[in-house]
Amino acid sequence: MSDSMAARQREILVASPRGFCAGVSYAIDIVELVLEQHGTPVYVRHEIVHNRHVVEGLRARGAVFVEDLSDVPRGSLLVFSAHGVSPAVRAQAKERELRVVDATCPLVTKVHLEVLRHARKGFEILLVGHRGHVEVVGTLGHAPLQMHLVETVGDVETLVVRDPEKLAVVTQTTLSVDDTRDIVAAIRRRFPQVRTPGKDDICYATQNRQTAVKELARRSDFVFVIGSPNSSNANRLVEVARNEGTEASLIENSAGVDPAQVVSVTTVGVTAGASTPESLVQGVVTRLQELGFPTVRDLTTAEENVMFPLPKPLRENAANLFGGPRAVGS
Repeated sequence: MSDSMAARQREILVASPRGFCAGVSYAIDIVELVLEQHGTPVYVRHEIVHNRHVVEGLRARGAVFVEDLSDVPRGSLLVFSAHGVSPAVRAQAKERELRVVDATCPLVTKVHLEVLRHARKGFEILLVGHRGHVEVVGTLGHAPLQMHLVETVGDVETLVVRDPEKLAVVTQTTLSVDDTRDIVAAIRRRFPQVRTPGKDDICYATQNRQTAVKELARRSDFVFVIGSPNSSNANRLVEVARNEGTEASLIENSAGVDPAQVVSVTTVGVTAGASTPESLVQGVVTRLQELGFPTVRDLTTAEENVMFPLPKPLRENAANLFGGPRAVGS
């Protein structure tokens, strides 16, 4: 390190809010409680949340993650992941006599209910989201004959709809706020009568973490986003930081910190996707301290106090297990 670099105080800025949101805590708590109350095995459709560290920890405790319900023995206990499922998956679970515990994030459920409400009224529905993402697959399944997937502003120009005056918009909950705003604006320009959500479908945690990383990027020379490669919201955080003109890298844990990336850096920013445990954040902070960043400061842009009550059957059993009702949150 040069003398001029040593003369300046090198520091780590840690974004707040970061990491687990209420929906992720809700889903993980459900799997943990089901394991405690019912024992193993407990089957989970898809990764409960998109974080390898979380999934491996639950797998070690007896959770079995599956993609196809035909892999679940009839009559078994099954948890739906935070991302939600289509009615067809629910019907398959019923046909197989599976005992279902639903860990779908309540904010994803809100979008599903919007789709059903619009579909009953005869509207075509434009879903803004990423093709193939498990949340999008589940949402599309609620009205497959009345929905169009829109991924980009360019997609808006090629849309063919039956009645431009009977259109509604919903969105995936983990999108880039800025990109989604541009797409919805393009939809409004082409279809002025379109119905848009009264309250943004992009979840509060996604918005808060993107706001935080914007400010983090403005104050940092380099940003590390901690999250899994298949995490939509973590990937969006990297994009948001780069759009502010600051280089950013997605890493899964402290092993992903490349010393060469920060050798000329004075201030390094750290944040985490909504599925990332705080222990991984602290591991990255420790690694950066070892690389010559002695000072750690929080950069707080919002306070979060959202909590989702557990499903009633688990809540009642939790009262017996823990001496009182529980709710989970950020």
